[in-house]
Amino acid sequence: MKTKKRIKLKGRLRIYMQTSLYLGLLLLVVDAGIYFLDVRAGFLLTCFLLVYFGMVVLLMFYNRPVILNELVSFATQYGQIQKKLLRDMAVPYALLDEGGRVIWCNTAFRAAIHSEKGFKKSITYVFPSITREKLPQSEQEAELEISFEGSDYIAHMTRVSLQGMSEDSDILDDEDYESCLYALYLYDETALKIALRENDAQSLSVGLIYLDNYEEALASVEEVRRSLLMALIDRKVNKYIAAFDGICQKIEKDKYLIILKKKSVAQMQEQRFELLEDVKTVNIGNEMAVTISIGIGLDGLVYAQDYEFARTAIDFALGRGGDQAVVKQPDRISYYGGKSQQVEKNTRVKARVKAHALREIITSKDNVLIMGHKIGDVDSFGAAVGIYRIARTLERRAQIVLNDVTTSLRPMVDLFKNNPEYESDMMLTSAQAIECAGPNTVLVVVDVNKPSLTECPELLKICKSIVVLDHHRAGTETIENATLSYVETYASSACEMVSEILQYISDNLRIKNEEADSMYAGMVVDTQNFMTKTGVRTFEAAAFLRRSGADVVRVRKLFRENAAEYKAKADAVSQAEIYRGVYAISVCHGEGLASPTVVGAQAANDLLDIRGIKASFVLTEYQGKLYFSARSIDEINVQVIMERMGGGGHLNIAGCQMENTPVQDGIVILKRTLDKMIEEGEIS
Repeated sequence: MKTKKRIKLKGRLRIYMQTSLYLGLLLLVVDAGIYFLDVRAGFLLTCFLLVYFGMVVLLMFYNRPVILNELVSFATQYGQIQKKLLRDMAVPYALLDEGGRVIWCNTAFRAAIHSEKGFKKSITYVFPSITREKLPQSEQEAELEISFEGSDYIAHMTRVSLQGMSEDSDILDDEDYESCLYALYLYDETALKIALRENDAQSLSVGLIYLDNYEEALASVEEVRRSLLMALIDRKVNKYIAAFDGICQKIEKDKYLIILKKKSVAQMQEQRFELLEDVKTVNIGNEMAVTISIGIGLDGLVYAQDYEFARTAIDFALGRGGDQAVVKQPDRISYYGGKSQQVEKNTRVKARVKAHALREIITSKDNVLIMGHKIGDVDSFGAAVGIYRIARTLERRAQIVLNDVTTSLRPMVDLFKNNPEYESDMMLTSAQAIECAGPNTVLVVVDVNKPSLTECPELLKICKSIVVLDHHRAGTETIENATLSYVETYASSACEMVSEILQYISDNLRIKNEEADSMYAGMVVDTQNFMTKTGVRTFEAAAFLRRSGADVVRVRKLFRENAAEYKAKADAVSQAEIYRGVYAISVCHGEGLASPTVVGAQAANDLLDIRGIKASFVLTEYQGKLYFSARSIDEINVQVIMERMGGGGHLNIAGCQMENTPVQDGIVILKRTLDKMIEEGEIS
């Protein structure tokens, strides 16, 4: 049987207790020396030593238990004091077992979780974010931000290993014992978070307000009343900004600089920038309503960065057609408004300036690559052909990047293939284009401004000189570092823009019939036979192409469909569901069709001919993706709807793509998006 071990002293206390004994031994040695000097003196000292040792031994055996008892008593009281201090500590503290169950907690912890009695449940029951996986495993400590009933905490967790703590236990076997406990501290940061949020809300943001149609609006009113019109607009803008405790300063005749608190911008966002609609009510006889664009920069590291954000935001707003507000932050961009059609500019000065810039860029390079968007349509191909003619007129080699040829595009491509007047390598695949691209190559992107939607996104990284010509509204994703960017959202088509540029490139430029037909066909398709988005300049561009050899009859023959496509389109129209009384939703079944997405887009156009329909949506499955074609006439901005679903486009022509999404799921997503936007008031 194992005997009970006695408590032993160690360290300085042990030395102190044995000092008298050590001194007695020293005297014993001295006594031995004295015997050599004087026997009587040595005997006397021996008697003293006997008495001394007796007293020392007696005191040691008598005082030792008393001292040890006092030490144990002090240690016990000290532990009780520590426990009391821990229990009454102001910082909430709890001890958890391996599974995250609370086995002990102090008063402050019970008060924090509003528990009057001891809490013995899992910590996840109170703080769902503190799961067993979040407890520190290999690390000794971990921190986690949590919230509970309006309070914000930093949960500091410490892992306490119990390995080796059971060595002297009579009931536990400590062999391979690797258990642990977790100490949890809660640091209340509610006041700090409130102060930080308030400080953030008071931080300043920079904004810009531009009048979209300043010249056109003034031209539509009598000269003597123009100053009154501008005074009323100034009053509207200043009153609106002042209502949010902001500063507004007019920096040009049609531009304002505004300074706002961040919380004021949040209020404007909640109200969806009422100034956009309010300024349109200014009417003193002007035939054209005034529209504005707003760009605001937030959360920059310095105020200069906020201003750059505001500049970028106003560029986005103008690039998307104006009449909208854009709020740019470091990690996201938010759009509001954009319900009006952009007013067409009557002057072609900008087209002439861009044409001269394009000529300079092309003549400085040896090779020109031209590409449109994926699954190219008639407009992108026609615009590419126009740029091809510009490059050939300037005596530069030009090639068009084209991978998949749709059935609607096939007749037009056949005009150039096997045509002795054109090079055999006029059209390249993406792989061939990458091989041809080099430092002396200029890349011209037409009918698209999203890098991910281009025919070959890799070319954007290879080519250092990039030109962008597009008529779609710009989104968050844009082609960066373009040498020349010409994006006009009021233009009916990319072919219209290229047709205008052609007139300013060179005096000896001659367009061939096939090229004129291609560009004219692109305009016909994007304007739906000149019924949508057509302005004065659209017809002027069409007249130029007609003079250059475009033939209406030849173009019409290019658009003839085969029987299967016509039936599929008719079936999509006949099976359409009318949602909420004004939205037509249908599915185009593309089995057996070479280009079902084109047929789906045509079906969406035809659905707009139904009386009462404000917007149409046709879904098409093709090559593992679900394609959405959205169309409207003038009442609904389908671009913002498609942007909510990850796409984009024009105010009345837009679309998006989804991967691994069944048709029925796509319809559900579309309906939910419509419901939410109607609820938010973004669409009607």
